[in-house]
This record gives sequence, C-alpha cells and structure tokens, in this order.
Amino acid sequence: MRQKIIGFALSAMFLALCLPAEAQQPKVYRVGVLLPGEAWYEIIDGLRVGLRQLGLEEGKQIVLDIRDTKADLKAAEEAARNLEQEKVNLIFTTRTSVTRAARRATADIPIVFSAGSDPVVLGLVESFAKPGGRLTGVYEPGTDLTAKRLEILKEIVPKLRRIVAFYDPRNPVASESARLAREEVARLRGVELVERHFASVEELQAGIRAVRAGEVDAVFQLSDSMVNNQAQLIIDTAMVKRLPTMFLDQSAVIKGGLASYSVSHHEVGRLSAKYVQRILTGVKPQDLPVEGVDKIALIINLKTAKQIGLTVPPNVLVRADRVIR
Repeated sequence: MRQKIIGFALSAMFLALCLPAEAQQPKVYRVGVLLPGEAWYEIIDGLRVGLRQLGLEEGKQIVLDIRDTKADLKAAEEAARNLEQEKVNLIFTTRTSVTRAARRATADIPIVFSAGSDPVVLGLVESFAKPGGRLTGVYEPGTDLTAKRLEILKEIVPKLRRIVAFYDPRNPVASESARLAREEVARLRGVELVERHFASVEELQAGIRAVRAGEVDAVFQLSDSMVNNQAQLIIDTAMVKRLPTMFLDQSAVIKGGLASYSVSHHEVGRLSAKYVQRILTGVKPQDLPVEGVDKIALIINLKTAKQIGLTVPPNVLVRADRVIR
C-alpha cells in the first residue's frame, strides 16, 4: 500500500510539473512569404535577422513558408490564395507587383509588404501615416529612382547616346518605370531610350542575347521582376559586348554589373521584421504607419569597368558609397 501511495504521489508530481511546461510552450507562428525570384532572397535574409533580434527564431517561434513565384503574377495570386486557405498568420510580400497580386487573391489575411513604388499612389494604403486596411509595411524607393539612375549613368558614361531597357508592358510598375525613364531621357537631350518589350522569359532571354554593342551604349534596368531574375544573363552578355550596366539591386553589382543606385535589400527585410512581429502579437496593420528606407547607396564595380574598357570619372567615383575593386 505504501508503495502504491508513493507511486500515486510521484505520478501527481510528474503531472504537476508537466502541465505548466506544456502551457508555457511558445506559440509557433506561420508566415507565408511571396517573392518573385532569386534577387529577393536577400530581403528574406534580412527578415530572418530582424525576427531573431525581436526574439522570433525561425523553426522555433516562427516558420517562414516561402513561395518563389518566378515573377509569374498568376502564380503569385494562386500562392497567396492557398496561403490564406491554409490559415497562415500573415503574408509577407517582397515586390509591389506581388503585393498587388496577393491583395487581389485574398480577402482577410494581413499583408506586410516591401514596396519599391509609392504604396499610396498604387492604392495599397490610404496614406503612409494611416494605411487604413489590412496592408502595411516598408517603402523602398525603387521605381522612383529611375530618373536618378539614368542621370548617374550619363555621368559615368559621358558619351552615352542609346540605352536599351527591357520590360513587360503588361506590368504597371514596369510601365511606370519606363515612363519616368522617357521623361529623364528627354531632359538629358541627345540620349535615346531603346525600349524592348517581352511577354515571356524566353522572349526576354532572346532579346538580351540579341543586343549588339554597336546599336546601344549601355543596358539600363527598369523595375520589372522578370528582368531582375535575368540579371546574371544581362551581366554576362554586357561583359562580352563591353556594355556598361545600371541595375536596381546592389547584389547585381556584386555579381559583375557596373553600377546600382538603390537601398539595401537586407536592411529592407530587417526593418520589415518589426511589422511582422507586431501584427503577430495583435496589432492591426491599419495602426502601423508605412516606413520608408532613406539610405540609398551608389555602388560601382571598378573591376567590371576595367574589363569593358571604361574609365569611371573621378567626380562620380568619389561620390560612391562602395567601390568594388
């Protein structure tokens, strides 16, 4: 009898110890992540860092369900719809076009975005201070820097006359970027923007390979996710044909592009983490003002300049935030 009593007592003690432990198990949040290709994984790396800084470690307190849609907007809509049906806690989007697709495809789920175009102009939020709906996030100047990138490219290549730019005219963000480029080209005078349209990855790749050094003086990247995904092909083709390149993303310059003027994608992801964390803990998107990233960096790859036989003017080089030698 004594042994039974001791056994019951030990069992009770074990249960008493286990129940609080189970009750204290941290909740695991699930976040759906939509990105249009390889170029945006740097944002996800920054997001992971930011989440860890806020006490949310991937695999423990939070799970990131990443869906790479390869710049296919229909695939982005389908992925967003599926994520909402699977009842993830929120969706994080990494491009304006993807954000628009996610909003179209969903009804109730909160969306945290990193937008490269003005989210108010595009109707994603009512205002920066009061988003007003179920979307909020970080604004990174991307499309809005189109004119400035052209201006810098003209300074890097003073004899610039013809610039080729690829984009899908069905993409409203890309079309807006092209419009801004046309306006800047008109201001620069003597410079022509050669616009090359495409409707598929295959058409884009064929168009990039068909560029001839004699017909253009440089390759300029507009805000088009599909073009971003072909950055390495652009870099390799431009290198062979000795053409200067101006990119949106810093990572492209590290890979061999000539120059970029943009924000750090890693920092965009890190800043986005606080929106994810606050919404997961109960704050409504409409109560979180949109934050802008104002640290814009000019990066120049001098190794690439040397390989294509270009001398970067000293007055431009001295203004660069980073020079790859």
